[in-house]
Amino acid sequence: MIEVGMQAPDFALEEAPGEIVSPGSLAGSWVVLYCYPKDDTKGCTLEALEFSALEEEFARRNAVVLGISPDSCASHEAFRGKHALRVRLLSDPDRTMLETYGVWREKVLYGKRSLGVVRTTFLLDPEGKVLRIWNNVKALGHAEKVLAVLDEFVDSGG
Repeated sequence: MIEVGMQAPDFALEEAPGEIVSPGSLAGSWVVLYCYPKDDTKGCTLEALEFSALEEEFARRNAVVLGISPDSCASHEAFRGKHALRVRLLSDPDRTMLETYGVWREKVLYGKRSLGVVRTTFLLDPEGKVLRIWNNVKALGHAEKVLAVLDEFVDSGG
């Protein structure tokens, strides 16, 4: 289980075929990892649109926003194109990172139990330490909340 104060576990995921992203490749930047269930669904689209709308604000704070789901790179590309998303999306089809970070777990929807991604966001400092975790995220307004917390850390000097 990932906890605040821990060093974020390493991963290597594709952003596009042949383009691998890992925490080490992001050293020196604040990192927002938002894990979501599925491309082009209502809540996931809303969350991606809100993070995309604030992408420049995150960039001004030297923060990288990465959406992670089990969808393929091709699915991510179609999702980004359909909604003109600016946020970066990483593919974890084997769910290795999602399981390591503890977000692939049993969910109950309309009384039916299934395994899937529980919408969760992690804020990492420039050294890769976990500063904040949001569990069971509600998509509406979430990106603004993350940006506000990031500002608290940036303004306090980390």
